[in-house]
Amino acid sequence: MNFKLTELGHDEFAFIWKEEGDLKAEITWTQMADVMVIEHTYVDQSLRNQGIAKKLLDEAANYAREKNYKMEPVCTYAAMAFERYNEYDDVKVKA
Repeated sequence: MNFKLTELGHDEFAFIWKEEGDLKAEITWTQMADVMVIEHTYVDQSLRNQGIAKKLLDEAANYAREKNYKMEPVCTYAAMAFERYNEYDDVKVKA
């Protein structure tokens, strides 16, 4: 599984996984200065419950760390993962 960093335009970015042109999974965000606002996480129904959404979030978190960005989860999956796992504490936007 290979997630490709993609610029969607207007400060919108994504890590996308496609196979043979079919979208398998993606995580999208809007870049607002040094904050990645995580807006959407998608995994194809045939691939759900295999930890792929978490791998996408991990990829985004690693990208944030490399760039010294913070992350603000808006999508329900990312918000739940930020509450459940403390491994994202270093990239969380502090309230």
